[in-house]
Amino acid sequence: MRFEMFDDMPSAIGREKQLKRWHRPWKINLIESDNPHWEDLAVALGFDPMRSTTRMDGP
Repeated sequence: MRFEMFDDMPSAIGREKQLKRWHRPWKINLIESDNPHWEDLAVALGFDPMRSTTRMDGP
């Protein structure tokens, strides 16, 4: 869906902690700003595509 590159681990961890505090709609907007069709970006990096699954949201 989306990834960011960092020069060091503390910066990456700081960003991860920041994003964990965000509300879901903010995260979705961030993803869709770079990847509006929610494409599997791992394929471009040489990984196998993920299997398509049906998501079941619980209460």
